[in-house]
Amino acid sequence: MKVEDLALQRSKYKHLSDDEWRWFLQQVEGRERTADKLPTFASIPDWWYPVRLSCEQCSSELAARYKASLISIDRLSRANFKFQVSNFVDLTGGYGVDTYFLSEQFEHTDYVEQNAELCRIASHNFSLPYRKGMGVGSITIHNCTAEVFLSSLTGEVGRGYDLIFIDPARRDSHGGKVFRLEDCTPNVVELLPTLLQHGKRLMIKLSPMLDLTQAICQLSSVNCQLIWDIYVVAIKNEVKELLLLSGGTGQITAIDLDKKDQAFVFTKEDERDCLLMNGDALLNGGFLYEPNSAILKAGAYKLVAQRFGLQKLDVNTHLYCSEQLIEDFPGRIWRITEQITNHKLQITNANVLTRNYPLSPEALKKKLHLKDGGTVFIIGCRVAGKPTLFYAERV
Repeated sequence: MKVEDLALQRSKYKHLSDDEWRWFLQQVEGRERTADKLPTFASIPDWWYPVRLSCEQCSSELAARYKASLISIDRLSRANFKFQVSNFVDLTGGYGVDTYFLSEQFEHTDYVEQNAELCRIASHNFSLPYRKGMGVGSITIHNCTAEVFLSSLTGEVGRGYDLIFIDPARRDSHGGKVFRLEDCTPNVVELLPTLLQHGKRLMIKLSPMLDLTQAICQLSSVNCQLIWDIYVVAIKNEVKELLLLSGGTGQITAIDLDKKDQAFVFTKEDERDCLLMNGDALLNGGFLYEPNSAILKAGAYKLVAQRFGLQKLDVNTHLYCSEQLIEDFPGRIWRITEQITNHKLQITNANVLTRNYPLSPEALKKKLHLKDGGTVFIIGCRVAGKPTLFYAERV
């Protein structure tokens, strides 16, 4: 039963107080909304769910497990650990999804969260029998801000973390979205010296809307010796997270977790030094490619063409072409069937896509008197500086 239908049946649950009723509905809705996103939690009896916003904003299990794979004990060079017991702290615990899965890599975890209700829920969930005997270390709950927790560590001898994880809130005091690193809460740029004092490695989770280059520049202005690995994480071709992991080599990984075998790994130097030719003559009867969202967000605009032997349509058009089909290309592929030389179309339905084109898809559909649907694509883009339209079909 949907929670909306259940909410209308209050009279059947007169034995519950109003607070108990609200809690009951919150649990039903939480499980309903996150069963696909967090299947492990849905399988645990008596798992507690927070309010809707926390469920919506939390990491998916797929993304959380990917983070854990990045910092497995083997990959953290255990021989160089400073501390006898492997320690991990999540300074922005929230619902606790990332804490839960990352904690599996460590003997002890500190969960820090300023919201008392989230701490209550996390304390219950982390103590459930499911966690016992699974090789999972202990988790200690701290109901305070990241700043207060870090200040409590000052002067402690031998207290340190093999990994500090932080996911700054990306909304201001009025609930508006912010996109600059220094405007997030807590301010990672300001906290960086303290974080480095207490953590061997740092993992920072950022908004998909954030400018990666700007973020790295801001962090480098505080400590120019830090080298960050960057992970652009997408699920079903939608970028969900940007991750920065200190102590790396400057490697950039663009990955869609539904297609892990297509991970695209490079450095900014690889992209900078890449040479390629723009294509303007291969489209009729050829193939058109659009990289997945993770690769585009990572900025591998030239390198993706070089690695797959493609030509770029225009310096600012992130579409590519080839005469022969490249089946393992990490993104969408179309077969170009015809160039449109006039606007007298023989069809009434089409899927319209524009990239670096004077009109938006909606405006182009209106101009061409088209409705959505069918198997035909009409793609508008700029080729060698000239706006061009094509008929295409998905491969």
